[in-house]
Amino acid sequence: MIHYTMQQADVAIVGAGAAGLMAAIWAGRANLQGANARRIALIDSAKRLGAKILVSGGGRCNITHDRVEATAFAGSTPGAIRKVLSRFDEARTAEFFRNLGVEIKVEANGKIFPASDHASTVLEALLAEVKRVGVSIVHPFRVEQVRHEADGCFAVAGAGGCWTARRLILATGGRSLPRTGSDGHGYSLARGLGHSLTPRIFPALVPLTLPQGHFIRSLSGLTLPATLEVRSGTGRRLIAFTDSTLCTHFGLSGPSVLDISRYYLDACFEDPATTLVINWMPGETIESIDRMLQARDDRSVIGLLRGRLPERLARALCLEARVESSGPVSRLPREARRSLARTIGGMTLPIAGDRGFSAAEVTAGGVSLRELNLSTMESRRCPGLYLCGEICDVDGRIGGYNFQWAWSSGYVAGVSV
Repeated sequence: MIHYTMQQADVAIVGAGAAGLMAAIWAGRANLQGANARRIALIDSAKRLGAKILVSGGGRCNITHDRVEATAFAGSTPGAIRKVLSRFDEARTAEFFRNLGVEIKVEANGKIFPASDHASTVLEALLAEVKRVGVSIVHPFRVEQVRHEADGCFAVAGAGGCWTARRLILATGGRSLPRTGSDGHGYSLARGLGHSLTPRIFPALVPLTLPQGHFIRSLSGLTLPATLEVRSGTGRRLIAFTDSTLCTHFGLSGPSVLDISRYYLDACFEDPATTLVINWMPGETIESIDRMLQARDDRSVIGLLRGRLPERLARALCLEARVESSGPVSRLPREARRSLARTIGGMTLPIAGDRGFSAAEVTAGGVSLRELNLSTMESRRCPGLYLCGEICDVDGRIGGYNFQWAWSSGYVAGVSV
């Protein structure tokens, strides 16, 4: 630990997460190629750097996806997001990490991980490259205030003293997983430098909760593919995701739930009558399930359903629909049959809330890309200021997309600064 009073740098980068590390590496590489050496300082409040990288992807770090498209992101417009992603795409990301000595693998679902299956492999490679290119890492140093002085320099102040720099990159992250250091303080710094924030900043890629006593909560640990669909108050389908779905002691989680959570929560702000509907048999409809339940044989209802659903879930759905699971399918009354079909293929979930920023993998909202020059990530409000990563109003689906945004936007800011 080094205590600073007053230090000077040419470039200061606040935040040593994925985007900040990437910006530091590329600023450092550009510096090595220049005629005049510049001092670059990477400043972070954490005692141990890269906590969010280490916990991502179940501790494996989902580096990126083998196919990244702007439509996998929300927040700012696809066109704006695409412009940044195209500067440093998934192919360049894979090449970048290979050149750092990180062997990677592409899984069947398109997710790209380090072959070691350890996120520490990624973090150690990034930190080693930061050191190699001559960037000074200053930590733990919590930046409490940033001022843009009359001479155009930035004063970056905290309890450890003050740094001055001619150029500043904010890569402070959002509010997700605050235990890793991203507590939203960066938003205050951005506002203080003239930026505005989106009207809503809320958790994304977050598990959803159900009321106490809801039958799904009793199925904790059960995982299966399901389709989740957001519907407006008028019943219009807004968006749907089909993927692995996990029943938990508090409600629902898993890829399908995390992906749809930000769209559901965002829609609820606009229309409180928004609903979330689940289909436990993806590819089927209420009508096709109803036809399946009209089978003319002597099988019991549970006997028929257990061929398509886990038995615990099948019994719980029968109970919810008030259907006798042991009775023969051929004797199901029409109303009971329709009730069961609706429960399986189109049940409205009484969502009680979400697990909050402490469980969210990313933040929805932030500084709009409209306030940045997307060719450089430089602020249109404050010359010499650059922003990258999660502080921007960009959030992607699970599968490495949010890391790709960090690498892409960090690269653009780093080479530009």
